[in-house]
Amino acid sequence: MSNINANDLKTKGVSAIEAALENQPEATISVRGKERYVVMETSHYHYLRECELEAALAETRADLAAGHSVTESAEEHLARLDTLP
Repeated sequence: MSNINANDLKTKGVSAIEAALENQPEATISVRGKERYVVMETSHYHYLRECELEAALAETRADLAAGHSVTESAEEHLARLDTLP
């Protein structure tokens, strides 16, 4: 992952980000020598979000297949929530 320091970002602006992203999908921005931010193109961000949602869906399907679910009315659900610590 490429690294952009804050001073380069101040002086070069968006062109520093564009140069860092030419050959890779993500770059970090360092402030005072410590990585603080990650920048990426919007299309890569959307791809990562889709992967995250697919993983959540797979986890939910696995829970359902394992029987880790409850079927109840809205009233029953609210009553059960009131009993939780």
